[in-house]
Amino acid sequence: MSISTVTLHAATKKVAAVAAANEIWPVAEVAALFALPFNDLMYRAQQVHRANFDANEIELATLLSIKTGGCPEDCGYCPQAARYDTGVTAQKMLPVAEVIAAAQAAKDQGATRFCMGAAWRAPKDRDLDAVEEMVKAVKGLGLETCATLGMLQEQQAARLKDAGLDFYNHNLDTSPEFYGDVITTRDYQDRLDTLGAVRQAGLKVCCGGIVGMGESRLSRAGLIAQLANLNPYPESVPINHLVQVEGTPMYGQDVLDPLEFVRTIAVARITMPKARVRLSAGRRELGEGIQTLCYLAGANSIFYGDKLLITGNPEVEDDKALLGRLGIRSKTNQSA
Repeated sequence: MSISTVTLHAATKKVAAVAAANEIWPVAEVAALFALPFNDLMYRAQQVHRANFDANEIELATLLSIKTGGCPEDCGYCPQAARYDTGVTAQKMLPVAEVIAAAQAAKDQGATRFCMGAAWRAPKDRDLDAVEEMVKAVKGLGLETCATLGMLQEQQAARLKDAGLDFYNHNLDTSPEFYGDVITTRDYQDRLDTLGAVRQAGLKVCCGGIVGMGESRLSRAGLIAQLANLNPYPESVPINHLVQVEGTPMYGQDVLDPLEFVRTIAVARITMPKARVRLSAGRRELGEGIQTLCYLAGANSIFYGDKLLITGNPEVEDDKALLGRLGIRSKTNQSA
């Protein structure tokens, strides 16, 4: 073996050792959390939650689709993909004034964060002109701002930061091993590269995934491990329950055991103790009992409003009634 080969081999082992040392949550340890007796898992999650947050406070966020349909990607869960016949038609970007009105309405209903989503693979630079105007206007209302626009380059992330964007959402969706069963038009590294560009620009990260797509528990553990081992882990972690839309490849999946969804929330809370863990898509299907268990497991943020992009969401008044019965109050803009 040549000296250069020996040197390369030693360097590779060193990199691997450093990576292992920095891996706070190996997949096997996350899987062990999933396997705990339910009561033990909930108890541990509640302890972590109370150590880091007010257990009776929740963040209310609203998500608006500013550009719906026509996406060229093949995400198997998404009704906005142009290649699937789901009844969703491509639309132009909403006027800025309409977005501002929606943000004001969300604030009036108690939301403290407003997220703008566009069905793009990646925004063109000219697309960002209008988005920047929206961000500035929403920020001017006193709301936290978030956007999910697809893949970003570093200079695009910097533009959004300069406009006043607080958070950028870009989900990993699932574990690296299961990813190819869900999406083929972009790879896992593309997603990680976007998260890197977002961090480089100084933006906060909103990043989570979807469960109930036919993945195994080990895949769910793999997703949580990926999120928890980001350095730093995301400030917001949306956990979505698959909403099955006819016409998408994921339609007809066996429905995930709802207690498995609760376990996923609990494991996210334990592994990312200071993150806002958000109940996102699929809350309507979960029902009040499972949502309540999710709050007990450490969920402390919800998407709040009539729609989540284009799928239904529990009505505002229903949410208010449930949170009131549970004694959970909404976070204000001054809360930590």
